[in-house]
Amino acid sequence: MTQPLKLVFCGTPAFAVPALEKLLEAGFTVSLVVTQPDRPRGRGMEFAASPVKDRALRFGLPITQPQRIKDNDDFRNRLTAIQPDAIIVVGYGRIIPQWMIDLPRFGNINLHASLLPKYRGAAPIQWAIARGETLTGVTTMRINAGLDTGEILLQKQVPIAPEDTTDTLAPRLAAIGAGLTVETLHGLSAGSISPRPQDESQASLAPTLKKEDGRIDFRREAHEIWNRMRGFQPWPGAFTRFRGKNLNVWQAKPVESRSGLGEVFIDNNRLIVGCGRNSALELMVVQPEGKRRMAVRDFIQGYKPRTGELFG
Repeated sequence: MTQPLKLVFCGTPAFAVPALEKLLEAGFTVSLVVTQPDRPRGRGMEFAASPVKDRALRFGLPITQPQRIKDNDDFRNRLTAIQPDAIIVVGYGRIIPQWMIDLPRFGNINLHASLLPKYRGAAPIQWAIARGETLTGVTTMRINAGLDTGEILLQKQVPIAPEDTTDTLAPRLAAIGAGLTVETLHGLSAGSISPRPQDESQASLAPTLKKEDGRIDFRREAHEIWNRMRGFQPWPGAFTRFRGKNLNVWQAKPVESRSGLGEVFIDNNRLIVGCGRNSALELMVVQPEGKRRMAVRDFIQGYKPRTGELFG
């Protein structure tokens, strides 16, 4: 009877948790879980463990949380002593150093939430939705020294529904990716996977999101704004300015209307804003600065916006 593969699992966010669970369920030996140090979160800014650490603690797995990994002799010696067959990396949040890439016989296997080489980088789910894609997927790849440039092992396509946001799509990709990670390890062990290089001509980037990415530019076409709103939930969201204060927009939809850029049009209890290329966006759920989220009907009754006022 062959011994199960010995793994080191590197991951931090909720997206990585299904992969860790699936690997354990499939019988692999997870000798060490590497995750980011506890960070202050919430209004009280109390230190909290990452989702991966929480799950690893439930399973009684050994955990390490190094502040750095590149020039960390203790961490390097610990991984070298384990002699893992593979290192699995899912949203860990650190650049993998060359010594770590060279350590396991099957390499460092990364689960990436896009159909590489499209959407390389930190926010592939968000940017795929924001740019209006109707198809995405997950990829397992062998990490090299570049940014998501390593050889592709396996891929699986996943459709993006019109109503999808990052909040709804990410869990589906995580679950499918978890199964693909197990399939990849079985394939590498059996010698049935043929790694293939990425097509550089098809590469695109999904850079880290900034708060400013959520600012609504009403010069954009309404469908583009709507896609960005879906992709940028829950952060940085979508926001504009109204009467000198921020206004978050949580739900909207493109509609037929002719208004000036950023110009408000009130139609009974509907609030429509003019966008680029003679398009328009109907706002449905908003949140004035310092207030709770509310339906537009309540916003209209409370704030009494007038046709012709401007957002932005």
